[in-house]
Amino acid sequence: MFDFKGRVAIVTGGAMGIGEGIARRFAEQGATVVLADVDESKGNEVVRDLARSGGGEPLFVRTDIRDVVQAERLVQTTVAERGRLDVLINNAGVFPVAPAMTTTPELWNRVLEVNLRGPFFLTQAAARQMKSQGTGGSVVNIASIDSLHPTGQLAAYDASKGGLRMLTRSLALELSPLGIRVNAIAPGSIATPGAAAASAGASASDVTKMLEAFTARTPLRRMGEPDDIACAALFLASRAASYVTGVTLVVDGGYLLS
Repeated sequence: MFDFKGRVAIVTGGAMGIGEGIARRFAEQGATVVLADVDESKGNEVVRDLARSGGGEPLFVRTDIRDVVQAERLVQTTVAERGRLDVLINNAGVFPVAPAMTTTPELWNRVLEVNLRGPFFLTQAAARQMKSQGTGGSVVNIASIDSLHPTGQLAAYDASKGGLRMLTRSLALELSPLGIRVNAIAPGSIATPGAAAASAGASASDVTKMLEAFTARTPLRRMGEPDDIACAALFLASRAASYVTGVTLVVDGGYLLS
């Protein structure tokens, strides 16, 4: 049920954090992984490591998903170099902390372009390819628990992830006749380099307090790891989830229970 041999998966934001974790899990299960990221150095490093560890024929394609032309080229390159496209993981995202009263139009536009506009047009390009193959496919969007519960000072991010959650449902309905399933994952707090960068402006004591507050509220009493999200993505894209579409799977250690 979790064998991805012969299947090709694009993972955006695959150079680090959750995206890297997803890429590694898919490669482990036999998928040919195509990494897309703006960080060419780290992206190629991950691809080399995947190849050394027996992860098939991974490929890196530098892509800024805000650019529709680059998104379309990513799909075209994937098909030209690896023959097909079966899975798309829309993971790339940004989450700058910014109070609503000081959020600039430039910041708002950047967050929405990366987190919502990019996934839509990349999914559009991927769906066209999947339709031409006639074998269906799977799209997994990485949303956030902030799409369900705001944490404060992330208005642009929350709006983008809330939009991505509804986009998931809309596309699941529209693409289902093509055999394309569209689902989302809503991670809780995950220990990643991106999360560390987002809190870089805070003092060490403030970061410690935030982490302690999070784990105290989380029934499983720990931060999430990229692999927690990777395993959920693997399930949603697999044959084990062949009757699952339009859902948002919350992976937060129980955080939203309290």
